[in-house]
Order: sequence, then C-alpha cells, then structure tokens
Amino acid sequence: MDKTIIRTDKWQLRPSSKARLQLEATIDEYRAFCKALSYVVMGHWPELVAAKSFCASAEKLIHRTRKNPDPKYGYFEKRFYKFPSYLRRAAIEFVKGQVSSYLTRYREWQSGVRKRRDAKPPVFNVDAGCYPVLYKGQLVKFEANLRVAQIKVWNGLDWVWTEVPIASQRQRHLIGSIKSPYLVVSQKHCHLAVPFEITPPQWETDVVCAVDVGINTLATASIVCPDGTVLARKFIHPASDIDRRDKQANIIRQKARKTKTLHRGFAKTPYRKAKGINANIAQQVSRQIVNFALEHGASTIVFEDLKGWRPKGGRKRSNLKQKFHGWLHRRLVLLTQEKFQEVGGKTEYVSARGTSSWAFDGSGKVRRSKTQYELALFPNGKRYNADLGASYNIAARYLAYQLKLTRRKDGQVAKGRSSCATPRMPATLSLLWDWEAAHGREAS
Repeated sequence: MDKTIIRTDKWQLRPSSKARLQLEATIDEYRAFCKALSYVVMGHWPELVAAKSFCASAEKLIHRTRKNPDPKYGYFEKRFYKFPSYLRRAAIEFVKGQVSSYLTRYREWQSGVRKRRDAKPPVFNVDAGCYPVLYKGQLVKFEANLRVAQIKVWNGLDWVWTEVPIASQRQRHLIGSIKSPYLVVSQKHCHLAVPFEITPPQWETDVVCAVDVGINTLATASIVCPDGTVLARKFIHPASDIDRRDKQANIIRQKARKTKTLHRGFAKTPYRKAKGINANIAQQVSRQIVNFALEHGASTIVFEDLKGWRPKGGRKRSNLKQKFHGWLHRRLVLLTQEKFQEVGGKTEYVSARGTSSWAFDGSGKVRRSKTQYELALFPNGKRYNADLGASYNIAARYLAYQLKLTRRKDGQVAKGRSSCATPRMPATLSLLWDWEAAHGREAS
C-alpha cells in the first residue's frame, strides 16, 4: 500500500472590504460557538466519552431535529441561527480535543507531576483562538482554475456565499489532492491553509547526494556513486542574505551594549527581521539541494547527524558565537527532508566525527590553513576545499555501510583479527575506490 503524506500550503486571499468583514464575522461566530460548547462538553464529559459516538451525543444536547425536538441546551438554536452542520461538527471535534487536553494536564497536576512544588493547577481556556475548517463542497468551492474561492460566511443575519479571489498559490495542487482548508484571518493578512494529500512516487538509485552544512559555506553538496566516482559538486552560500541577517545581529549587539538589563521585548524588530531572513535562507537553500539531487538522479540525500550537538565558542571578542547562533543546520536539514520526501526521495544521516579532518584520498589527517580555514592541506601535499572533501566522506560513510564495508554509520572500518593500540582510519572516499578495484579484479 502506498504511503501518503499531508502537506499544507498557504493561499493568500484578496477579499473586498465587505467580504473581509464577513470573513472576520464568520471567525468570531465560530469562536463564540466553540466557547459556549466548551462549557457543555466539560459538564457532560463522562457521558460523552462513554457514548458510542461523541459527536452525535454532543449534537443531541444542543441541536434540534425532528427526532430530538427539545434539546437540553436550547440556547444554541436561539443564539447561533442556522449554524452550518459541518461547522458544528468541526467545532465539536475541536472542543473535544481542548477538554481532553485540559483534563489530562489537570490529572497530572493532581498526581504530583509538576515542574515545581508551588505550580498552580492548569486553567481551561475557553477563548482558544481557533479557526474554522471549510469542508469542500459544503463551506468552500473552488473554480476550475483555482483563481476564485466561494466561501460560506456569516454576514450578521444569515449564512451566505461570497466570492473571494485567490491572490497566490504554490505548486502542490499539481501533485496532490486538495483537502478541506482552514480559514485564517489576522489583522494584516487573510489566507486559506490548504492541506494536500500526496502519494510520493517510488524510485530508487544507487547514487547519493551528500551535503556538508558549514559556517564558512552554508551547504556543500556532491553527487557520489558506489564506486567512488564524483559526478557533480555544488557550493551553496547566499552571501547577500547572510550579510543582511548579520547586519541585524550587529544592531542587536550595539543595542545590548547600551543597557545593563535586557527587558522583555528587547530589540524585537531586528530579532524578527533576522528570524525571517533565516527562514527564507533555509527555504531557498533546501530547494536548491533537492533540485541538485534530482538533476543528477540521486534518490538519497545524506547529512551529518548533528542533532543535539552544541558548538563551542571561539576566542574572546570573536564573532564565532554569533555565527553559530545563526547557524541553520537543523532547519535546513528538516526542510530538505520534507521537500525530498514529496518526490519519493529519502534522507539519511551518518556520524559527523572526522568527516572534514581526514583526507578523502586516504592519506591521513589534514591540516587547516590558519589564514583560510576552509582550505585543507593533505599529508601528501595536496590542497583541497575542506567542506568539499567532507561531503565526499559523508557519502562514503553511507555507501560503505550499504555495501557492508562498515558495521555502523559511524564510518569506522571494521577491525581485523589483530588488535591495534590506535584507532583505525575512518571510512573515506578512498575506501570505495579500493573496494571497486578489488571488486573489478574479482569480476575479471
């Protein structure tokens, strides 16, 4: 059975002033309904949980039908005129989750599971700030070209249909099926959070794309075959965007020098701008990595496993701590994994120890240049880019594990019968060359 994944796109809307007021009124009406429903669900929680159908039992308490002419809480019929049934059921499911979460946290507090001794009990928040889900065909309809959405809204007197132009969209509607979106309206923006069900294609090759994520160069990628052949290389370093981010960091540093105490909300504008620039860099670079892998037919992208790794700062008054603070490793890796998964690729991780400190040709440990740190000097006299050599070794560690040349993905070559006092050289690209040479002689 094919595995499907869910991805959500943001479709910006361009409502008229009248339509925007109706959209805001719709969200206010939905939140008011959820707030009133929260008290009902909280008061009848035991019987609702024990019922065969939670949603049907909750509806029986608030909704009048021919078989249920006298619901216990007639307030809902009077206050929420012609409230759509699909919104009502969505609200019931939302409130069910809210109440269940609160009761779970309250039981933990009662049993003594607390962050500190004097921790106060959790408070049930009835003003959850939720957004309505628009069921396709019932609450939202899209035109064939996906340029206009018809949304059922509350105009203050009745539920009516209104047309709202769709300003922008991405490309996931070309590869996945549209599910029911959420309507999100803020003070400045209005959009639909549209989920898509995507079935990734199944394909696999023996070519891998290894990526070394660094400080001097954000991402260094290489395409490597199991025989050790390097098909392509790519350096990805959006210098202009990184300079813009570092400029905001300098503004924060200069502001911090002028005060002894950093109050809440300190330098929030440069922090927000730096965060936005970082997010954009991660999106753009992850897309370039995925496109590079697809261009050369690599079905696997390999990264160093740096989850939980904490960098050490540099010398006094150096900017190395600042560089590590803005480092994009985890966000870049996760975004690349999500994007590559949509097209049927997979992401793997190997141990990071020694990938850049050992020469990929097997000559031994390298020495880094003091004036140009990304330049490495091999023991045999060769000069090479350290990040590029590290990407070769990252690919070699994964391929060596796949070829059963190493026992684990730590890159350590399996020990022989004789013991040695010093650790063996970790797996480098030269290991694949030696294996291919031996394998070719055996085949001939």
